[in-house]
Amino acid sequence: PRTGPPAASIESAFPGLPALKLPVDLVEVPGHNLFLIAVQDGVVYAVPRSGPYDSPRIVHDQRGRTLRYGYEEGFFSLVLDPDFDRNGYVYAYYSHQPAPDERTTRLVRFETTGQGDSFTLDGSSELIILEVPQPEWPHNGGALAFGPDGMLYLGLGDGGGDGDPRAHGQNAQTLLGTIIRIDVRGATAGAPYRIPPDNPFVDGEHGLPEIWVYGMRNPWRVSFDPETGLLWAADVGHYAREEIDVIHPGANYGWSVMEGSLCFLPPEGCDRTGLTLPVWEYGRSDGCAIIGGHVYRGDQIPSLRGWYVFSDYCTGRIWAIHAATAAAREFVEPVLLWEGGPGFVLSIARDTSGELYLLSGDEDFPDRIYRIVPP
Repeated sequence: PRTGPPAASIESAFPGLPALKLPVDLVEVPGHNLFLIAVQDGVVYAVPRSGPYDSPRIVHDQRGRTLRYGYEEGFFSLVLDPDFDRNGYVYAYYSHQPAPDERTTRLVRFETTGQGDSFTLDGSSELIILEVPQPEWPHNGGALAFGPDGMLYLGLGDGGGDGDPRAHGQNAQTLLGTIIRIDVRGATAGAPYRIPPDNPFVDGEHGLPEIWVYGMRNPWRVSFDPETGLLWAADVGHYAREEIDVIHPGANYGWSVMEGSLCFLPPEGCDRTGLTLPVWEYGRSDGCAIIGGHVYRGDQIPSLRGWYVFSDYCTGRIWAIHAATAAAREFVEPVLLWEGGPGFVLSIARDTSGELYLLSGDEDFPDRIYRIVPP
């Protein structure tokens, strides 16, 4: 990708914040002077927006309880209920090991306890919304997002194994390799979620009723454009392509018949009938694992408004594509916003005003959180 307008830079988001090992998600709590930062080993920290940042407060600790942690497993995602100010609900998605030879991932809900900015997540209130058996440790997906419709969306990977050996990608009778859409309003232990009546496979005949789309490999991050309502997903590739998708209900995004726009199984002459191709993709010369971001709608960088911002785990480069052009499936020229790279980028987060943050780190690399700012 060539460098050009729009332009941006990065700066430390929380100067003086101690390194938080492998930060994977960040959310701002609306109406509070507070960010929540989740790290892969299961700890959730609270950091005041206005500082000081040198003493992050632990608001939840999943370690030693139900979390399985290691390599691609651990705490994946955190999201607040749209009605958080009233109900105090926080949803999380993490990996679990119910028995030595079993793996699952769990979507759960916590209640908060405490007053004002001093609240914590009440571990005893944990309600299991959904538990998905996982055949192997990689490709658990991990993205949580509430849509403008109030429904909860979750990206699930194909369950691992080199090259989708269990053919989950093209099997709409499994939740693996999908993005699901469920209604968690009024959830109870006996009825943890409902199926929205307008889900594309609601009758269960051609796919599980929870499924919104399928044919995904590992949608690590998904996000909604707050202006258009479109759902964007970045799907981590196998060995050849990293892809960006605009999500439409009922669509089949191709894996593992295809990897991006390339045939995968079979490697040549694959049948593309009925498959939805990515709006943009890149090869392994530009990175190794796409980290999906957000369509920028903030005010600090006017030239970036309306561009989808994303990164790559290995290179740390920050790119942007013009969202409306890409969504219309017209040719889009990516812009390289930042070349130097902040390290191993794990996630891109958005605050309540639309500004973007990079969460970076590795087992052997200093963990940092950056804000994307004007150049």
